Formats: sequence, C-alpha cells, structure tokens
Amino acid sequence: MNIVIDNVVKKFKRKRDYITACDHVSFTIETGELFGLLGPNGAGKTTLVRCIATLLIPDEGRITIFGNDVLKQSMEVRRQLGLLTSGERTLYWKLTGKDNLKFFAALYGLTGKERDQRIGYLMELLGLKDVENERVEKYSSGMKQKLSLARALLHNPKVLLLDEPTLGLDPQFARFIRTFIKEELVKKEKKTILLTTHYMDEADELCDRIAFINKGRIIDVKTPTEYKSEIPHNEVLDLRFQGSLAESTLSGLRQALTKISSVEKVSFQSNGEETNLKIIARRASSILSDVIELVRNEAKILAIDVKEPTLEDVFIYLTGTSLKEDTREVQAKIGAEGEAI
Repeated sequence: MNIVIDNVVKKFKRKRDYITACDHVSFTIETGELFGLLGPNGAGKTTLVRCIATLLIPDEGRITIFGNDVLKQSMEVRRQLGLLTSGERTLYWKLTGKDNLKFFAALYGLTGKERDQRIGYLMELLGLKDVENERVEKYSSGMKQKLSLARALLHNPKVLLLDEPTLGLDPQFARFIRTFIKEELVKKEKKTILLTTHYMDEADELCDRIAFINKGRIIDVKTPTEYKSEIPHNEVLDLRFQGSLAESTLSGLRQALTKISSVEKVSFQSNGEETNLKIIARRASSILSDVIELVRNEAKILAIDVKEPTLEDVFIYLTGTSLKEDTREVQAKIGAEGEAI
C-alpha cells in the first residue's frame, strides 16, 4: 500500500481552548487507487492533507508514504508527492505561466533540456501552450487551476494530493479537471491519488473508495456502491418549496415527518429563495400523500421527486445532517472562536 494514516490527531489553538481538526484518523490507500476524502468544509480534510504533505506536524499518530515516515524522512516523501490545492495564491501572479513552472522545476532539481521538455509537455497537455508567456494575473480561475496542476505534476510524482481541485470553478473547467484526473492521471499514468471534496457527484464519478469525514472523525470507508447499498430498499423523497421557512415551522415539520413509521431521516436546506426537503424512507412513494398532507399548508410546493439514494443521501443517513447544514454549523463555530481549519 502507498499511504498509511495511523491514528492521526491534529489540534489548533482557539481563544479559550483547542479545536480538534483531525480526531484519531486512520485509513490506508492502495497503490494506483483514487481515494476520496469526503466531507463538509471545516471537517478536517485540508488539515489532514497538509499533514500528509509534511506541511503540518500531527500532534499524535503516524503517516507513511511507501514506508517513509512523513516526519523522519520528509525530503524523500516530498519527492514522491505532488500537491494541488484550491487556492490561487499558490502561484506567482507577476510571472508568466512558463516562468512559474521554471521556478518550481528548479526547486525539484529539474534543469536544462529535461525541465524544458517536461514544461512543454504539461503546457500542451493542459491546454496552456497559447498562454504560457502571459502573466498569471491575466489567467482565469480555471487556467490558474490548470497551471497549479501542472506544477504538481512537474517532477512526475507517484502520489498526488488533490485538495478540492474544482472548488470555485465554472462547470466547463470543473469538468475538464475531472476528466483529466480520470482519463490522464488514473487510467494512463496510474497515479495514486487522494482527492478531497465536498461535491458528492464528483466523488461518486471519480473515486474507487471513499472515506466520509465529519467533525474530524472518519465515519466509514467503502466504495460508492457499498455506501449506497447500505440504505437497503430505501428511496429518497425530494420536495422543493417556495421561499425560506421559519425555524419553528421546520422544527414542527421535522417532528411530524419522523413520526411516519417508514421515515429514516429528514433534512432541510434553504438558499433564501427555495427550501429543499429531503426524506430518506422505505418505500418513499407510498408515503407521498401523507407528506403532502403535512406540508401543503406550510408552503407552496414547487416540485416533488422520488429517486434512488445518492452519496449525499448516504451522508445524511450516517450523520443525520446534510453537508450544507453541517458546513454552516462548523463555519459558525470556527468563525466565532478561532481560525478556519
């Protein structure tokens, strides 16, 4: 196996106490596997990636890459790793795309003809050849992310750490990055990849196995198919309402809905303009009339759908909350008391 994460703990100081970003995290990643670390913002994904990449020191536990300890043999580990983050400030904006890669190539010990061939290959592969001599400050967000990916691939690492690689990208660039990961990095180059994301569809499309992480703890590790099969014979009932419902109304509906015998989980999401009700239940279609009877006097129903469970539904089933609800809770706590993790 390539990567072994064994009982890793990482804490950060807050104003009055500590927040545990990684709480005794353990899992392994096999050679050639695309492994997903899936969870809401603030769940500890980026902290763990930084520990693996030797950028943070764990408070407890051990991490090894091909048998090399990330603390005791950090230089060897760094030669084997490529890191891509979602932050645009990992590049030098006043330099051209090509000069950025030349600078980072020098850090990896690449020079001369070998460096130029590698840079030329990556710029062509990622569709950046026409803008390689333009300053990065003129690049779009998608182009910057492509260049960041080229930087991570410069030294042809065996292992790639991709930390939310499509965050904030428009659908076209996000699709390009996903296709590149799947077709080029996995199928052709056989890279071992750790992918962090909070996009369920992305994880379902790309990952061989997925670890769900929530509030710093690993909930489970399985394939996407195994996760979805854990809600046996269940269906998901989706209803969209007009507007945002009051907290008291949502609380009353949740209590009423959970009293229906076949209902497993109930979750609400709202963006201010619409409210989405998600119900995981056995034979959801059979309780449709009961649900409509309960909710129709509370809000205007815009759409109703009965479907098979997705990874988002699995997360709700395992934790009792949606990713968006959990994200707001974590962000509110961190924002009030300390730094983001």
